[in-house]
Amino acid sequence: MALTGLFLILFLIVHAGINSCIFLNDGGQTFNEMAHFMSHNWIMRFLEVGLFAGLFMHIIQGLMLWSQNNKARPVPYAFNQPNKNSKWYSRSMGLLGTLLLLFLIMHLSHFYIGTKIALYGGDQPHNLYEEMKTIFSNQWVVLGYVLGVVALFWHLFHGFQSAFQTFGVHHKKYSPIIKTLGTVYALVICTLFALMPIAMYLNWVI
Repeated sequence: MALTGLFLILFLIVHAGINSCIFLNDGGQTFNEMAHFMSHNWIMRFLEVGLFAGLFMHIIQGLMLWSQNNKARPVPYAFNQPNKNSKWYSRSMGLLGTLLLLFLIMHLSHFYIGTKIALYGGDQPHNLYEEMKTIFSNQWVVLGYVLGVVALFWHLFHGFQSAFQTFGVHHKKYSPIIKTLGTVYALVICTLFALMPIAMYLNWVI
């Protein structure tokens, strides 16, 4: 679970970096060039298979972990004060993961499927930047994306430090550093992802 989680954390850095090209405000030229490279380069397409494999493994592992936790304690405690020994987001990783899965399905239906149809349907010209502007002209879609990013933030906020703890990196000297890095990472990544639909909806980019 931790290994696939760190793999996806690294992917989000690349994904956010490429998508941030929209903020260059050059009419989407750089963004479309990067998107074209990612969809046509055979190395990137091979890595894409690994990405989906890691994603599916992470989902399956999450479901297995949730099942194991329920089986380990089928009868709830008679007296329980979870807020005293854990944070709400650490107890809600299953719910946050489910919300992220729904968000991912929406995201893939908006952008991934259309890109692949254009690629494998005769490599037709595909302006992904203009497609983003069209999709993010709908306020409800923008709201859905922002809420999805909020769920992603809390998932990353806990998952980042939890992954390192799983690998045994748990020390009074290093743990605060890892927690700070995780917080900064989650804030930067999620702020970028949230600003993209907002910027397009409000015409901050052309």
